[in-house]
Order: sequence, then C-alpha cells, then structure tokens
Amino acid sequence: MSVPATAARTQHKTVEVDGLEIFYREGGHRANPAVLLLHGFPTSSFMFRNLIPALADEFHLVAPDYPAYGHSSFPAKHDFDYTFERFYEIVLGFVDAVGLDTFSLYIQDYGAPIGLRLASRHPERVQALIVQNGNAYMDGFTPMWEPLFAFAENRNPETEAPVRGFLTYEAVKWLWTHGMRDPKSVPPEAWTLDAHNLDRIGNRDIQLDIFYDYRLNLPEYEMFQQYFRVHQPPTLITWGKDDEVFGADGAEAYKRDLPNAEVHLLETGHFALEDDLELIADKMRRFLRENGDTSRPTG
Repeated sequence: MSVPATAARTQHKTVEVDGLEIFYREGGHRANPAVLLLHGFPTSSFMFRNLIPALADEFHLVAPDYPAYGHSSFPAKHDFDYTFERFYEIVLGFVDAVGLDTFSLYIQDYGAPIGLRLASRHPERVQALIVQNGNAYMDGFTPMWEPLFAFAENRNPETEAPVRGFLTYEAVKWLWTHGMRDPKSVPPEAWTLDAHNLDRIGNRDIQLDIFYDYRLNLPEYEMFQQYFRVHQPPTLITWGKDDEVFGADGAEAYKRDLPNAEVHLLETGHFALEDDLELIADKMRRFLRENGDTSRPTG
C-alpha cells in the first residue's frame, strides 16, 4: 500500500506518567480517529513499527511501551508494583496524558488483559476492538502454559526453573519465528532487541513477578465477558492460528459473547503482523472506517 511519506513518518516520544517516562510511537494526524496499540510479551511498541505508517494516512495511531519494556522507564522491582493492574493504571494515565479521549483498541498477548481492563471499566472511551492473539476466555491456553500455571499455583524454586526458560534468547527468538510462514522475513533485531531488554540487571526477576501475576487476570475474564455482552463493541479478530502460546480456540471463544465479531484465523504465528501486515492493515482500515468514528459513543 502506498502512503505519503509525510503521513507515514512515525514520531518517537516520551511522556511522564506517575513519575515514569513512558516511551511511545505515534503516527498520523491527531484530528483523525485514534487507535491505541498495546503490545505483548516479550516485546514493545516495536511490534507496531510497520503497522503505524501503513495506517497513518487515515488514522491517529499511538503505541506505548509498558514500564520495563522497550524504551520506557525501568524501575527496580522494589520501586514499582509489576502487576497487570498497575500496567492498566499506567496505560490509563498514558491515554489521559497524551489526550486520547476516545479510541479504538488493538490488543495482543499482555495487551489483552491490560486493554480489556481499560475497556470494561471505561466503555465510553473504547470505540472498537482489534484482537490479535490475546485471550479473554480460558479457551486457547495451549500445553505451553502448563509450567506457567504450575508456577502460578505454587511459586517455589522447583516450579520457577522451567518458567525461567521462557526468558532465554532462544525462547524469545522462538516466539518471533515459530509458526511463521516465512521465518526468514522476521528481522533478527526483533528478538535481539527483546533479549537485550531481558538482559538488563534484575529484569528476569521482574518478568517472573509478571508471570506470577498473570493468574490474577483469569478472575477478570468474567468482567471482560460481561462488558462484551452488555456493550457489544465492534470487534475485529486477526489471529495467528499457528501460535503455540494462544491457540485458535481463544479467537473463536469471543464469538460466544460477541456474535457479530469478525474473526480471521491467519496462517501465521504469535506475531502475525510479521507475515500479514498488509492483510491486517487492509482489514483494519475497512473495519475502522465503519466502526472507529471517535465521535460515536458506545454502550
């Protein structure tokens, strides 16, 4: 797709939220309908580096990094509560700080429990959902989660050992390349940047705290599902069906409470934008034209 260079240019900025510097990528004119892009593990707003310029001619796209991810502040674990509830609070403060009153919401992986807290607690602000490999139901948890659930149920050195394996360079590379139609098209800086961030002193212990806190997302699912049932947000699902983190059943489950959701199971993996940028961007453009008018309140 062809986008004028001036519209496609991504800005790289920071804003202060609760005393932390939150880095974000921004593209498009602020007068256009807004889209908030929330990344997953183990990456950052880097995962949206190509999507932002692909849509910036028509939409205003904003993608923050959470604390300890990407280029945002990296407070020590004794100085910051590394929980999904706290990440939600930071994202809520972020959208207020950058002046996003209403927006559509793109969620992937960790972005799902963070973003769906925001949507379910502030439904008037969220115009539409775009979901990529992020659960809101128990469906779709793959066997890969067995050691993570064991760790969440009983945190000790024995259950921690296999979970630390998810924080290695090899595991990060696997997340970026497994299930991809063309793994060689994924730039190596994708996983080397993430691995570099994990290598910062103390970050693996922080990531273990976040893994452990994931268990507290599960009781929130009923609230998310209630939000779906009551508010029926327009929903586009573009899901890498060969992802071994969040399986395709997780995508289909949304139809239980959102019967009008548009579901596309793509032949790719966890980071579907690497294989299917043009396809996802085209579907988003059409979907957001129909549902992303920020002047239209929901619920």
